[in-house]
Amino acid sequence: MALTIANRTFRSVVYDERSDVLYLRVPDAEPEALTDATPEGHAITWDEAGRVIGLTIVNARWLLERDGEITLTERTPASALAPALKSA
Repeated sequence: MALTIANRTFRSVVYDERSDVLYLRVPDAEPEALTDATPEGHAITWDEAGRVIGLTIVNARWLLERDGEITLTERTPASALAPALKSA
């Protein structure tokens, strides 16, 4: 199974029913560089280039049943913006 979220396809999809946590991962991704919590309590993992390579969604089923959707507020790591901020 694969899931596409915000133009990123996650081919490793694991749902832990007991803890109601959904783990999504991009296959063959570069090593993790940063994992950060979202304001909603989930986790986003980036590689060194600032690409999202993993998501951990907490209370996935409960949120979908309650709200019909899951909100993920993504923060942009400094490594993704640093090249744009260098002096020309």
